[in-house]
Amino acid sequence: MFEETAVLPKLSWLAAFTFIFVLVSCANPRVETDASLNETEGMIAVLLPDSISSARWENDDRRYFEQAFAGTGVSYNIVNANGDARLQQTQAEQAITNGAKVLLLTNLDSGSASAIIAQAREAGVIVIDYDRLTIEGPGADLYVSFDNIAVGRLMTETLEPIINSLAADPKRIIQLNGSPTDNNATLFREGYYSVARPYYESGQWLLVSDQAVPDWDYQQALVVVEQILTATNGDIDAAIVGNDRLANSVIAALKTQGLAPIPLSGQDATVGSIQNILAGWQTMTVYKPIELQAEAAVHAAIALLQGADPASLTNETIFNGQNSIPFIKLTPLAITAENISQTIIADGFRTWDEICVGEYAQYCPPNR
Repeated sequence: MFEETAVLPKLSWLAAFTFIFVLVSCANPRVETDASLNETEGMIAVLLPDSISSARWENDDRRYFEQAFAGTGVSYNIVNANGDARLQQTQAEQAITNGAKVLLLTNLDSGSASAIIAQAREAGVIVIDYDRLTIEGPGADLYVSFDNIAVGRLMTETLEPIINSLAADPKRIIQLNGSPTDNNATLFREGYYSVARPYYESGQWLLVSDQAVPDWDYQQALVVVEQILTATNGDIDAAIVGNDRLANSVIAALKTQGLAPIPLSGQDATVGSIQNILAGWQTMTVYKPIELQAEAAVHAAIALLQGADPASLTNETIFNGQNSIPFIKLTPLAITAENISQTIIADGFRTWDEICVGEYAQYCPPNR
């Protein structure tokens, strides 16, 4: 898919992207003035959704937000709603009461998020949708995320040659999608289905099952996959799966029924997914450089505190159903066993020390 050493070979992918991002940011003086940062009034509140749908929110986003805020002189607070939409609304209300002027919101669902945005607007507070777009109501002031359709495309594009090399005719595929209340899950599916669709229509691939999993719940996904495997006598050739948590459910079901690994996608580049890739149980995961996402969101939030127009921060927009929302769009990357070292390890997103533990140490490079 991608040859990391072919572009800016003396820099890691993250370092190169950060260099470009800094150049773009510095072109806008409202983003980059140290003196004005010290004079900025108001707090930035980060509202994370949970620690269940993905480990990233607490393990990655929180630490990168803290790094991005360090040294800015801006007051901030990070809270997690633990999967409770009512609690997230309460957290937003409390943040506004405490003087927040910008909310960085990762919603649990668009209905509750639209209520948060409406309340913020009444109080003159700016809202940035972080990672997940609010698709009910007029929308947030700005959206910071990855190209989520590209995330899905990367999944099928990486599996595509492997699936096509299989002897089965047709190749029997399952699609295990994320939560129906998460707009990103819809976009991921749009991406991977767009690549798979010609194969389904030609009859080369057969879509055996295409199911959403509420709340990205591992146990519900496990039940779904076990039922599919039982109904098909294990005759499944590949699984296109929305994230690493759901991929784990596929792996667990295969192991329980004594079946061999199949081509399998994932997303988030969790430690567990890298271990599964090295051990041969997962084919790929999608790496979204969360450090860049958090930095972009913090830069934007500070710029908005200083009076910047959201549209001045990006040339991209995304339609939320009612309005075109300015969109700071970042690029994901497919991770396979072949490029782990050059990507997530080189970027410091993961370390061999956390990956190469227990039974997985045997799969790691000897000179890591």
